[in-house]
Amino acid sequence: MTLFDQIDLMARGGSISLLALWSWILLRDHGGVLAARLAVAMNAAICCYIVVTIGWYQRPLIIGLVFALGAGSTPGLFWLFTKSWFNDEQRFRPRDLALVGASVANTAVVQLTFPEDGWINTASGVIFRVAMLAFAGAALIEMWRGREGDLIEGRRKLRTRMVFVVGIYVILIALTEVAAHNGWISHQRQHVMGSLAVLVILAFCAAMFRMRQSDLFAVPVDQGRRSVPATIDDPLADKLLEYMKREMPHRDETLSIAKLAAQLGEQEYRLRRTINRQMGHRNFSSFLNGYRLAEVKAALSDASQREVPIITIALDAGFGSLGPFNRAFREAEGMTPSEFRARFAG
Repeated sequence: MTLFDQIDLMARGGSISLLALWSWILLRDHGGVLAARLAVAMNAAICCYIVVTIGWYQRPLIIGLVFALGAGSTPGLFWLFTKSWFNDEQRFRPRDLALVGASVANTAVVQLTFPEDGWINTASGVIFRVAMLAFAGAALIEMWRGREGDLIEGRRKLRTRMVFVVGIYVILIALTEVAAHNGWISHQRQHVMGSLAVLVILAFCAAMFRMRQSDLFAVPVDQGRRSVPATIDDPLADKLLEYMKREMPHRDETLSIAKLAAQLGEQEYRLRRTINRQMGHRNFSSFLNGYRLAEVKAALSDASQREVPIITIALDAGFGSLGPFNRAFREAEGMTPSEFRARFAG
């Protein structure tokens, strides 16, 4: 065993230990939060990837298949994790879960077939690599597009770094997998890429441990309720609530936190901290949706507006399109807008 192999094994063992420690902390302190449970599942999948890329088994084994399936689920779980953590989503559409399940099933096909099996092995291998890139790309989009409205300072900074690091690494992994499959690079070079993954994992764990526990996986505020300031006297919070009530800026679908700060004549960072720490919101969209949904519910409960189309009410309240409105309404009320109107305006 070379010096590189010894260092590599120690780094892999250290990564698995850190992931196990972080998972235990998550289950202990945040076990009821969806994002935390997904992080634990993702950590287990990453551990499987660390073991698989060692290349310790040379012939088909049941335990090897189990580790391979776990490793193959990593991209899908990473995508779900970014949706739940960065966007504070509390539930997923059945389609999202079906996509991840299908990718794991395809991984099983890859592992249980051989090149001699013809097109089945080839097709499943292509699907595996395409799915890996697709999940990674979707995760990067989730991280990047929500950075402006993220009110958690540490998480907002982490978005840009993760987009850069994960994006480059996923591209390298995909190219390496294709090159190794076609025999263009040696097994040793492929092993080096697996070792680089360990460094990325160590950096990710370090970033997670540096963040405040309260910023990691706090339960998001219900979007269906407009938040009020805490008992702490905060002039900016009072000013903000008075402005929201008087001017109704939430009706502007293009409203950003920078734009709202300019309207208030306040520093953006102070407004971010007030909405997050005094009102409990982790995303600016959650803060705005509280006002928008309150206006929509008032209109839907008004019998005199029974003939007004729901889409018109939603657009007037500041929702840019029907899809995001329907999702936000169902999450807040547990029913569709039509059902809400029939119950309260009937």
